[in-house]
Amino acid sequence: MRSERVDFRGHAGDMLAARLDLPAGPHRGAALLAHCFTCSKDIAAARRISGRLAALGIAILRFDFTGLGHSGAIANTTFSSNVADLQEAAAYMQARGLPVQLLIGHSLGGAAAIKVAPLIASLRAVVTIGAPADPAHVAHNFGGKLEEIRQKGSAMVDLAGRSFEIRKSFLDDICEASLDAALARLRVALLVTHAPRDEVVGIDNAARIFTAAKHPKSFISLDSADHLLSREEDAEYAAEVIASWSRRYLTLAPEPMQPDAPEGSVRVSEAEASGFRQDIVVAGRHQMVADEPVAMGGTDLGPSPYQLLAAGLGACTTMTIRLYARRKGIPLDHVSCEVSHDRFHTEDCEECDKGQAMADVFCRVIRLEGDLTADQRDAMLAIADKCPVHKTLHGRAVIRTELAPA
Repeated sequence: MRSERVDFRGHAGDMLAARLDLPAGPHRGAALLAHCFTCSKDIAAARRISGRLAALGIAILRFDFTGLGHSGAIANTTFSSNVADLQEAAAYMQARGLPVQLLIGHSLGGAAAIKVAPLIASLRAVVTIGAPADPAHVAHNFGGKLEEIRQKGSAMVDLAGRSFEIRKSFLDDICEASLDAALARLRVALLVTHAPRDEVVGIDNAARIFTAAKHPKSFISLDSADHLLSREEDAEYAAEVIASWSRRYLTLAPEPMQPDAPEGSVRVSEAEASGFRQDIVVAGRHQMVADEPVAMGGTDLGPSPYQLLAAGLGACTTMTIRLYARRKGIPLDHVSCEVSHDRFHTEDCEECDKGQAMADVFCRVIRLEGDLTADQRDAMLAIADKCPVHKTLHGRAVIRTELAPA
């Protein structure tokens, strides 16, 4: 994705720091992400979710609320200010020709997302991640400082290993806030995601939000993730879930088709520069991840390029066999194909061209189920070699490469 540093005017007139993550190609929709309390727009989970959505062609704005991150001191933030800032963020996106259809909120940002959702006309779906059902839930993080805040007007509170000034105005605001009316007025799809072992916001909060909301609504467990989705695999899983779920409810512009690519294009972009994980989007609709094993320096969160190549050969093989059986009236109940890839010295490989030192060898094991004769099984084995991907790998492919404009 391309990431632009931008700023826009918040509810109080201050400029809020933001990042607008844009797809590598044309944008097909827009989203807005609200970060958790004491977090910022640059938290790892927010970056990963943005990257996965951008790969789908969705532009996404993530920004620092008033008083958080690069947008001032935390003493100036309240729950109401977060809600108002989200409204201003949606207005900023609208002014840029990017009406927000998807709103994602993490923790207290999730509560703010629910609160503001009825006020954004273009919205189609809301996602919460570890959100409290009652904004006042945040107060339990202040421990023995609550009385000091009430009596003195403010106190320094240790949160996530850092010290923050919490004012009485913040405490009063979250105690007065309620999500009940907003949930009753919610007229868009809702996805509630929560980790059962979340020690910051208990899983019972997810149950309360889910029960109060009307359909369409969904719940997905984040299993052993912590509240901040600090583990890479948890952030990746949440990003994958959100991207897959949201496509059902968003009105996305169609992916531009290349006239010389009848099956559409495959767009691959790296998820982050520090590893090998890649986001893959096929024809603007189907999304997957490629990676390398840990032993090769990757994170093993997706198949390797050669595994994807083997998957293409296997899928084409079983499709070709099924098409043949259908046309010939063969009673084939089920077909599967297991493919493995390796490299061999040509002198150790009878089928290989001896004119080169090494050769790539794909081994297929085809399983056919049904009341089949020996002749039918032999015919379907022979037809496997006629699958288009087999012919491409066995023949001479031409690969044309050029640089996109800078």
